[in-house]
Amino acid sequence: MAGLINNLLILFLVFQNICLGFRSPLSVFKRYKDTTRSLSSECLGSDRPVISLGLSDFALDIRMPGVTPKQSDTYLCMSVPLPVDDEAYVVDFKPHASMDTVHHMLLFGCNEPSSTENYWDCDEGTCKDKSNILYAWARNAPPTRLPKGVGFRVGGETGGRFFVLQVHYGDISAFRDKHKDCSGVTLHLTHQKQPLIAGMYLMMSVNTVIPPGEKVVDADIACHYKRFPMHLFAYRVHTHRLGKVVSGYRVRNGQWTLIGRQSPQLPQAFYPVEHPVDVSYDDILAARCVFSGEGRTTETHIGGTANDEMCNFYIMYYMEAKHAVSYMTCTQNANPEMFRNIPQEANIPILVKSDMVKMTHGHHEETKDTDKSSLQQAKKEEKEILDQDFHIEEAVEWPGLDLKLGQVSGLALDPENNLVIFHRGDHVWDENSFDSKFVYQQRGLGPIEQNTILVLNPSNAKLHRSMGKSLFYLPHGLSIDKNGNYWVTDVALHQVFKLGTDDKEPLLILGEALQPGSDKNHFCQPTDVAVDPITGSIYVSDGYCNSRIIQFSPNGLYVMQWGEGTETSSGRARPGQFHIPHSLALIPDFSQLCVADRENGRIQCFRLETGEFIREIKHKSFGRELFAVSYVPGGLLFAVNGMPYPGEAEPVQGFVMNFSTGEIIDTFIPLRKSFEMPHDVVASEDKTVFIGDVHARAVWKFASTEKMEHRSVKKAGIEVQEIKESETIVEARLKNNPESTDPVKKQEKQHLVRQASTGVSFVLITTLLIIPVVVLLAILVFIRWRKTTVYGADGEHKLDSSSGRILGRLRGKGGGGLNLGNFFASHKGYSRKGFDRLSAEGSDQEKDEDDGTDSEEECSAPPPPPAPSSS
Repeated sequence: MAGLINNLLILFLVFQNICLGFRSPLSVFKRYKDTTRSLSSECLGSDRPVISLGLSDFALDIRMPGVTPKQSDTYLCMSVPLPVDDEAYVVDFKPHASMDTVHHMLLFGCNEPSSTENYWDCDEGTCKDKSNILYAWARNAPPTRLPKGVGFRVGGETGGRFFVLQVHYGDISAFRDKHKDCSGVTLHLTHQKQPLIAGMYLMMSVNTVIPPGEKVVDADIACHYKRFPMHLFAYRVHTHRLGKVVSGYRVRNGQWTLIGRQSPQLPQAFYPVEHPVDVSYDDILAARCVFSGEGRTTETHIGGTANDEMCNFYIMYYMEAKHAVSYMTCTQNANPEMFRNIPQEANIPILVKSDMVKMTHGHHEETKDTDKSSLQQAKKEEKEILDQDFHIEEAVEWPGLDLKLGQVSGLALDPENNLVIFHRGDHVWDENSFDSKFVYQQRGLGPIEQNTILVLNPSNAKLHRSMGKSLFYLPHGLSIDKNGNYWVTDVALHQVFKLGTDDKEPLLILGEALQPGSDKNHFCQPTDVAVDPITGSIYVSDGYCNSRIIQFSPNGLYVMQWGEGTETSSGRARPGQFHIPHSLALIPDFSQLCVADRENGRIQCFRLETGEFIREIKHKSFGRELFAVSYVPGGLLFAVNGMPYPGEAEPVQGFVMNFSTGEIIDTFIPLRKSFEMPHDVVASEDKTVFIGDVHARAVWKFASTEKMEHRSVKKAGIEVQEIKESETIVEARLKNNPESTDPVKKQEKQHLVRQASTGVSFVLITTLLIIPVVVLLAILVFIRWRKTTVYGADGEHKLDSSSGRILGRLRGKGGGGLNLGNFFASHKGYSRKGFDRLSAEGSDQEKDEDDGTDSEEECSAPPPPPAPSSS
């Protein structure tokens, strides 16, 4: 009986597909729109997820287990294990979803889902290990057909063992009746070995901004292809409401060949590539999305909600099985100039009939953009970092330079923008620390007894909290993930640690304590850690005696590694070769990881998903060594180099670079003390920079002069805005002079602004000094007149006594003369700097001295003996 039912189901599916073949494309879209609505409520097929389709084929039904999203823009995930152990191939997809309820679906393949629950919020992640996109659906699209002999490889030794379905519920107005949704996809799998393996190439813009009311905005993506040949057979476009047309091309020797072009407002299916396109080594894959900001009142950014936008161009391809790569991405524009020659068709929107748009979007409209706040414009100006004229200078009033620290090895900023310092207390790294096999030789000293992790207020260096006592031997790298966890490395222990802010014990440990090695379970003096804020993947630079970058899953499972040692005999180091990968900077905007390749004096950037080399940043002014690198969202890269070798002229200094071009924008050095071996750098979006020096045992703070000069100064409760007014006058004068755009005029402008600032500061100080003197004299005159009137001749004696008491209160502890500073300092909210040179940053230094708190004790470490040069 069961066999009869199976045969009837097979005949039904075959008949259904034959019927589809006689319908027009429009009727196919309508049919899926009509039928999937009933499927989503009745959950057909969910009771029997695996259906046999013969001796070697079977169908796998992957459905949401009856969910009701509570709020719009909810992403829910669920997983289904591959029902067989041996290798299989996905050869067909059939979606079950409607735009009435679902914005889009993605199907991933991996080995370990992020959760074992029936379903979960996708904010927890999709997979714990590396995941590949197998399928994408949106807007009532029909099934995707793979060419004969082509399949997505799953199971076995190399394929994923789980499918993870991600469903984005955009507008949940369709769930007012509280019904349960069972959207999903049915897969057709076979055990027959496929000679050609399918994969997905995703081109995606990550930093496009669409101004309100702008008629045409282009988002361009381009990457060089550096793998074995692949053959393209299907494509899919995806934007939200503002997208007009998306086009993809292969560019070879300057010739543009169309892969596909479509309106994202049509059903977002995978459409077949009309003319076969192959992609070979060193070809360029390019895509353009055309948007319109008309109807919007604020900027629209790339994001995951219905009010945000997306620019995605998906390509399905196949490769020979022996060279197959299942998933690749491109998120950058490697050659902006080439888009001047893009075919004109890419700029022409595709007209879509109103009935098709209505059918495509379902019965509801996406949430309208109703935010009219003018604060968005200010946010835009803050993000235009690269258009600003600024210079980095030391914040000389910052008291953190005077902290008593051990060798400072790592710096980071936590989610609250507090400065976190990782230092070595009373331990030092010198020539006696390791033997020739990199085994730590000073274990008898025990772990560092001081707190090695200090969390400071970035403005006044006041200690918030400290931790890390008796955990480490030789601290090195420090980074902080989006949840505020600390990730640190210890070169003596050869380990990587994940620490919570309040946990005494590590949450995760990678590597074997005090055991150097080069396999998947050992490190050799690891230097730094970076954590992907999107996927949670962990990247470790390893290190002084290994030359590699290792990727781990969020729970610490080995994923892959790349890199090799530099061949000193070959001269210039090749891409992917390292001579001490010393510092990491993760650039989520471009899905890249940049490495400070220390002894090669350069920065190397790699693709996060594959470890593929993208580019090198190297300048003569770096010298032979580049110690650390840090990225600021918006496009700035900060770095520090090492001391010059004898006979070389390049000074040790900090660098500010344009990330996209690698061009040096600015350099900076400290005014107090001098760099000896700057070891780490961290910067914030407002261009505040901190540099820690392992030999000077100090941390410097730097800020942009733009920030320092444009700040309103608040002293003694008085807010001064004259600086801005002075700048306005200066700018007005410069605008009347057409030559003011050259560098000399820019310097004059900065000089005039500084003069205006100095003048205002002088007026402020003078006012603060005169006002109390006048008040004091008025009080004395009043007292003399009052005493003379009331007491007559005796008043003089009593006046002297009263005056003595008043003046006595104004004297310092040493009984000196009139001390206005101490008088005002006794008043709450007073800043002593009103009588000193005005600073760019506040300070609680005087308060700390009077309070006598234990902050100084927490920050201090017993001064270690002088040591030879270490790293």
